[in-house]
Amino acid sequence: MAKFISWNIDSLNAALTSTSARAILSQDVLKKIATYDADIIAIQETKLPAEGPSDKHVELLKSYFPSYNFEWVSSIPPAKKGYAGTMILYKEGLKAEKLVPKLGAPDTMDDEGRLIALEFDNFYLVNVYTPNSGDGLRRLKERQQWDALYADYLSSLDKKKAVIACGDFNVAHKEIDLANPASNHFSAGFTDEEREDFTNLLGKGFTDSFRFIHGDIKDVYSWWGQRIKTSKINNSGWRIDYFIVSDRIKDKIKKSEMIDSGPRQDHTPILLEIEL
Repeated sequence: MAKFISWNIDSLNAALTSTSARAILSQDVLKKIATYDADIIAIQETKLPAEGPSDKHVELLKSYFPSYNFEWVSSIPPAKKGYAGTMILYKEGLKAEKLVPKLGAPDTMDDEGRLIALEFDNFYLVNVYTPNSGDGLRRLKERQQWDALYADYLSSLDKKKAVIACGDFNVAHKEIDLANPASNHFSAGFTDEEREDFTNLLGKGFTDSFRFIHGDIKDVYSWWGQRIKTSKINNSGWRIDYFIVSDRIKDKIKKSEMIDSGPRQDHTPILLEIEL
C-alpha cells in the first residue's frame, strides 16, 4: 500500500523559521503529517527563494522528516520573488527522476514554481499549485490557458504510465464542493469556466479520488478562508485540493480523505492510500 499526502502550506519558509502563532499551528500540522509515515509528501506554496531551501531550511525540514529525500522548484525571475513554489518529499530508498515541465503557459506562470513531478518505476506523481484567477477574475483567461495545457500534460504522461496528480487545483468542482455555492458563481475558484476545465481534465481519463470513495458526501472541505475568523468553526469551506488518478488505477484507491489540521485555517492536508 502506498501512502501520499498533499498540503498547501502557505509558506514552508514561515512554517519552518517563524515563531508567530500561525507558524506554530503550521508546525503542529507538520508534526501530525510526520506521524502518517507517508511514502510521498507533496507541498505547495513553499514561498522559498529562487535558489531554493537554505541550509537552515533543510536542517529544520529534516527535523520533521529525517528519512526523506526531496525535490523542489521555486519562483524565478521574471516571476515574483518568494512566490508560489512546490516541493515533493519521498522516502529514502525510493528511486525517482525529477521532472520540471514547462507548459508554455502565459504571463510568468511557467516561472512561478507551480509544477513539479517525479517519475517512479510504475507511475508519475505530479504536484501542482494551479494559478488563482485573482481578484475581479483578472487572470481568468490566463488561468484557462493553464488548465488546458496542464490537462494535456497529464494526458501525455498517462499514455506512458499511470498518473497520480495532487495539489491545490484552486477550483471547487461541483456545488457540493463548497458551503455557499449560490453566492460564489462569479468568484475565483467557482466560475463556470474553471469548473468546466476541471470536468474536461477528468474527461481525459482521470478520477477524483475523494468522490470515488465517498460519493456525494456533503460538508467536507479542504480550505477555509483566513479573512473570516469563524470560517472553520462554521465549516464554511471549499474543497479545492485533490488527488486525481488515472482511471485505470481508480479501483486500487483504498482511502482518500482530509487530515484534520485543528484550529489552523487555510488549507488542510489531504491523504491518499492506493495499491500500486
